[in-house]
Amino acid sequence: MKQRNEKTYTLISLIVLFLLVYLAQNKLDAYKIRILNLGAMYVTLGVSLNLIYGFTGQFSLGHAGFMGIGAYVTALLVLPAYYKEASFILEPLAWPFTVLHAPFIIALIFSGLFSALVAFIIGFPVLRLKGDYLGIATLGFAEIFRIIANNLPHITNGALGIKGIPEFTNLWWTVGVAVVAIYVIKGLISSSYGRALMAIRENEVAAEVIGINLTFHKVMSFTISAFFAGVAGGLFACLLTTIDPKAFRLVTTFNILAVVVLGGLGSITGTVIAAFLYNFFLEYLRPIEAGFNLGPIAFPPIPGLRMVTFSVLLLALILYKQRGIMGGAEFSWRWLFQFLNRIFNHKKTTEGGAS
Repeated sequence: MKQRNEKTYTLISLIVLFLLVYLAQNKLDAYKIRILNLGAMYVTLGVSLNLIYGFTGQFSLGHAGFMGIGAYVTALLVLPAYYKEASFILEPLAWPFTVLHAPFIIALIFSGLFSALVAFIIGFPVLRLKGDYLGIATLGFAEIFRIIANNLPHITNGALGIKGIPEFTNLWWTVGVAVVAIYVIKGLISSSYGRALMAIRENEVAAEVIGINLTFHKVMSFTISAFFAGVAGGLFACLLTTIDPKAFRLVTTFNILAVVVLGGLGSITGTVIAAFLYNFFLEYLRPIEAGFNLGPIAFPPIPGLRMVTFSVLLLALILYKQRGIMGGAEFSWRWLFQFLNRIFNHKKTTEGGAS
């Protein structure tokens, strides 16, 4: 009965979510829609990184590389032939990319699959490492991808990047992909595979002793994580309509990692909240760089003050909430009703005491 009620509440919440998406897509201005799109994309990126880092305990810094792979695959598949011919100035685009073309949804699927394939190939040697060594190795992969992309003008157009990408990405796509990512990863975590991943996170030796195949589960987690990072990269390419290797530097991975840590390792709910908060604060702090008044004190325009202020706020939040916003906890309908019931009872007690 409880499971049936939870499914009903979840269905109602999805209907409400898509009504809100409809209203936002049709009523908000382009700037606010762009922020919401970025927030939804960071949900997908954050939840996928949380799978490998928060739930499996493998410190990976290669998400920017997988995102970049997905972005280039999608761009090359959706870009019309005449745009390909006009964009590739230094060297002509290599065959078969000159003739390949696919609908947006097919391009997204292929971007995820290609990223997952790369993750599967590099996962076997790389995931033998642990801790900081694994982080450095995956960071090296992301940098290798960026350098290769910079030096393959007949495929990536080198440092010039690819321009004129059709702007297919909207809130329906970004929110829809985020919902699918949450559904798949939450389902995985709730299964026996998820319990095995969390056992690996807690103690690899003990997990191996009880019969868990460490290599299989680590590579599976890494591959699924890369799949969604690749899909998010495809959405990113068709949102900005232009990509180049500089868009997938270490700072991109840092942003995704900050969302995961801020939300709480091992918390999908925390990642969703942090993804939107991160992007909102990052954008709405822009005006302080143009100068502002604080009472009688006038602050002149200071380039970079936005990032300094944001970093201080982020540091303060991490110091106050060391385990992140949710601290590993997850949203549930039971928890929500208990919380509302406590508020209602407290209000009744207060009103009774006052009378």
